[in-house]
Amino acid sequence: MIRHLSLSQRLTLVFTAILLLCAVAACSVQLYNSKQYGNAMVQRLSAGLAQQIVNSEPLLDAEGEVNRQTLKRLFDRLMTLNPSVELYLVSNGGRLMADAAPQGHLKRQQIDIVPLQTFLSGAAWPVYGDDPRSVDKQKVFSVAPVMQDGKQQGYLYIILQGEDLNALADNAWRQAQWSTLLWSLLLVALFGLLAGSMVWYWVTRPVKKLTADVEGLNQDSISAIRQLAQQTPEIDPANEVAILRNTFIELARKIASQWDQLSDSDRQRREFIANISHDLRTPLTSLLGYLETLSMKADTLSPEDNRQYLSIALRQGHKVRHLSQQLFELAKLEHGGIKPQLERFAIGELIQDVAQKFDLMIATRKLTLKVEVPRALPLVNADVSMIERVVTNLLDNAVRHTPEGGTVVLRVWQENEKLQVEVADSGPGVEQELRDQLFLRPSALNPQSARENRGGLGLLIVRRMLELHGGGIRLMDATTGACFRFFVPL
Repeated sequence: MIRHLSLSQRLTLVFTAILLLCAVAACSVQLYNSKQYGNAMVQRLSAGLAQQIVNSEPLLDAEGEVNRQTLKRLFDRLMTLNPSVELYLVSNGGRLMADAAPQGHLKRQQIDIVPLQTFLSGAAWPVYGDDPRSVDKQKVFSVAPVMQDGKQQGYLYIILQGEDLNALADNAWRQAQWSTLLWSLLLVALFGLLAGSMVWYWVTRPVKKLTADVEGLNQDSISAIRQLAQQTPEIDPANEVAILRNTFIELARKIASQWDQLSDSDRQRREFIANISHDLRTPLTSLLGYLETLSMKADTLSPEDNRQYLSIALRQGHKVRHLSQQLFELAKLEHGGIKPQLERFAIGELIQDVAQKFDLMIATRKLTLKVEVPRALPLVNADVSMIERVVTNLLDNAVRHTPEGGTVVLRVWQENEKLQVEVADSGPGVEQELRDQLFLRPSALNPQSARENRGGLGLLIVRRMLELHGGGIRLMDATTGACFRFFVPL
């Protein structure tokens, strides 16, 4: 049943139960202490009563025997003056020797003598002794030894709260209990209302508000998450509910950010597929067009036209093959299909080897290639083939975009715990509107990122290869031409 209660109902039930238990415990302690205090005061006020009677009244005759008639008159007189007391003459062993109890009121003829000795030894009050008119009750008392000829003959034992007083006390006690109970219930109700209001204001209300914000996830999750993410978290929260609310807001912000990233990634993927489809369709259309022309007019075309058409078709076929290979390679890099095989090698030697592959192209275009590699370079821990591919791609772009007679510079240096490599050319450079999207997937919806202006997927592949090594690449500002700089950690 409790499992089906709401948080506010559970808190109300718990607080009510705790207050009731506290009220019962407080009432019990209060009544017990009041009873103990009353008994102690009665015993303290009448502690010397038995001794006074022993000193002023002869309780034994000359032979040391109990004079019952004389003793009975004395007891009756004393109980008439103070009806709340009951007097008994007790032997040294605890047997009742004389009493003034009405017929049939005595329930036992033997009492425990230890409490009497405890009282006479000066113990703290209240001290309780056996009540001869009850089977098991104990009451406060006054006691004094009865001496004769220097010998103790027994005890004068006085019960300070007799039957009549007990009847009156029980009635008053019940009234006090009911009064205390009613006041306790009233206080429980008042303090329970106050505690409930405080709990509602500080706990239940914020939790309900947070629950209402989170419940919206079942209907329109992303809208509810965005609404929750737009809320302002509390600064230096002082309670768990506020901390929980701040945690939900932070979680909603992360989910909203990841949702935006996924949406943007999905948009880029769709645009990328559309653009690649366009890039593949263009050379394929050209290829098929020239092949159809050769097929339909093979007999009417001259040998020169045949060679020209075949050359164009072959060039378009190579373009399709190159673009498709780049596309497959990029897909493998992005989805973990290719892992770098790390080994230590000298990057200076690798750059010299890559530069030598471009000697013929540089000589043909009458370019100048400057390679600046310091001798004391540390070994780098990377994949040789990937780094070679990165340098080759960047150097190829630089050579192709540098006009005849231009200069290409390839520099390497160490900076902190990184090796920096820079490839610069004296070509036309990169247009300002293309700089922000140079290393992003091309979009068919953005005319500024058209494939013919950007080249192939080489820069995307370069960036991904460097990211797999923990490195990166960026386009530097240059007065002339383009300057690409990348780094790999040592």
